[in-house]
Formats: sequence, structure tokens, C-alpha cells
Amino acid sequence: MKHAKFTSRLLKKHPNNHARSMQVDTPHGSFITPSFMPVGTRAVVNCMSATDLKSAGSQIILGGNTYHMLCSPGMDLIRAAGGMHPFMAWDQPMLTDSGGFQVYSLSKNSKICRIDEKGAHFKHPISGQVVHLTPALSIEAQKVIGADIIMAFDQCTPDIADKVMVDQIMQRTHRWLLESIEVHRRDSCSSYGLEQALFGIIQGGFYQDLREQSAAFICAQDLAGIAIGGASIGFDMEKTREILQWVRPFLPENKLRYTMGVGLNPQNLIDVVEQGVDIFDCVAPTRNARHGALYCGSVVEADGWLKFSSEDGLGRILIKKQDYKHDFSPIMPGCDCYTCLNYTRAYLHYLFKEHQLAYYNLACTHNIRVMHKVCERMQAIIMQ
Repeated sequence: MKHAKFTSRLLKKHPNNHARSMQVDTPHGSFITPSFMPVGTRAVVNCMSATDLKSAGSQIILGGNTYHMLCSPGMDLIRAAGGMHPFMAWDQPMLTDSGGFQVYSLSKNSKICRIDEKGAHFKHPISGQVVHLTPALSIEAQKVIGADIIMAFDQCTPDIADKVMVDQIMQRTHRWLLESIEVHRRDSCSSYGLEQALFGIIQGGFYQDLREQSAAFICAQDLAGIAIGGASIGFDMEKTREILQWVRPFLPENKLRYTMGVGLNPQNLIDVVEQGVDIFDCVAPTRNARHGALYCGSVVEADGWLKFSSEDGLGRILIKKQDYKHDFSPIMPGCDCYTCLNYTRAYLHYLFKEHQLAYYNLACTHNIRVMHKVCERMQAIIMQ
């Protein structure tokens, strides 16, 4: 069912930890958390169609990163298409990001991108034109993209930054948030008249006092949801869990919580949901699949919660290994994805070795389905 407005409500909390399940209603439909978002940075989830994503169980995707969409195909074409939803043939909920992470990556080379108090100056990779991406431009572009959830423009905090720099980045992110809010509140709808939910992003690096300060500031702004960002989130899972413990007391119970870039493997999802997170995204499932790493294991109950258990402890198999040349079992026993129901490890091994294009779709379909199966299992144990 589609709704005119964005709403979120808490359905149930796990009695033994901070895991919870929420219902989220958007103008493009509803979804239940915990929910993993496959990433379509350049207006496509690699090697998967919208039909593939729905069949794998996707409820919401990250579609069309703002920086990349500004560069290509450009806002004029997206507007002419009616927004990212029809452009991608995806009619369910969508989140897009502000371009802040891409600007952070590019700014490592000052010849390509320079960050100042007003925003980021980057050289267009095609035309060579200098583009000044500001909080206002980011929000305006996200309105053209038309996603249901949009992000305030932020500066991502690198792991190597000292406390003085981390504080400067945090303060700048807070100022940019206020600018983003001002633009968004002039008209909270997309260019197509549908309400959008604006999220702010907590920064603060590895410093507890700064993370707490940032969490207090972001949560005081009456936003639709709260994201936890920074280069460490999802990359260093031990630190990610610690940061979530620091900021959780500040997070409103009725607001959606989003860890940005979490999902290198299925266990990562279980770990952040245990700390009270609702949604997460990562390019890793499709990237791993394309490079031959296919998730394999089972979700088992452990100490009142869950874990992704596998024989080798890695939670994946490397399909290129000769061990699988004559292995006629599915990638993951008990998996209900299209790939596992129809094909064997031996066939995937053959396709991979032969560089057959069919391999990439089948492999990505499997890995994305495993992430959704983990979420479905978490939803079930929470709702019990």
C-alpha cells in the first residue's frame, strides 16, 4: 500500500537486546525493518534488474547517488524521466545519499576535489567543468531524484583524522545540516509532489565525546530519521558496535536508524541490529559476488539472539576453487534464491572460470537474497 506521507512506528523490541522491528510507510509503499538496502549507486544495482531485486526480497534500495547522478546522466534527464523510480523501473521505497561520501573520497586528491566551508568544488569527470556541490544543491538534486528518504549533505570523517580535524568536520556537518533543513522545509516534497523524509548524519569519528555531541545535535533537529556515518562505520565492525553503544541513548525510539555502509557480510547485519539499528546498505554483496565470493552458512540462534554460522567461519565460499568443479550441490543448502533452486556450485564454477556474463546475475541474486533472508529471520525472532 502506498501512503501520501512518510511515517515510521515501532512494532516490537527484542527482550534481551536492543534489536527492534519498525513499520515504515512511504509514498512508494511500506517496508518492515530490519531491512538491507541493495546499492544502485549509478542508477542500477550491479547485474540485477528491478524484477531480480523484488524476487530476491528487496523492500527498499539505495538508488542513484547524488554525486554520480549530477555527473551522469544529469538532473535534466532524470527530471524528464519522472524521477529515479521510473528511470530505474523501481516502484518501491528508495533512499538516496547526498554525495558526501563520494566528495570525501575525491577530496583525497586536491586536483579533483576541494572542500571548503560552503561545500565541495569538484571537477566534472566528463566535461571538466568545476561543480560546486553545496548543501542546497545536494537537497535540490535529491528532490529531482525523487527518493523517499534523502540525506543531509555531510562531510565524512576519515579514520586517520586527529581530534581537532574530527571536531572541525563534525561542526561543518552540523552547519550543513541546518542549511539542508532550511532548503528542505521550504517544500518537503520531491519535484513530483511526493513527500520526502530528510535524515541527518552523526559524525564524530572515534571520539566518544564528539559522537555524543553530534548525536545530541542531530537528534534535536526533529528529522524523520537518524544516520550514523563516518569512514569507520561498516569498515571496522568492532568500532562500529562501540560507536552505536555511545550514540544509542540519544536516538529517539520512533525514528528510523541507519548505519551507512554496513553489510560486508551477513553477520554484520546481525551485529548492528542487536545494537538497535533498523536499515543499512553496502555495495559488498554484489561486489563480492562478481569476484567469486558467495555467501554460505546458516542463521542459528545463539544466546537468545542470532549468528551467521558457517563451517570455515568466513561465511562464504570462493567459487573459483577447484573443489567446486564437480560439486553438484547448491551454493548454500536451504537457500530459496533462484540461483540455488536451479543451479549447482559446479555450474557457477564453470561460468565464473569461463567469464560468462550469466554468472554475474546468478551470483549477485544469491548474495542479495542471503542478506534479505538474514533480515527476515531477525524480523521473525523480534516479532516472536
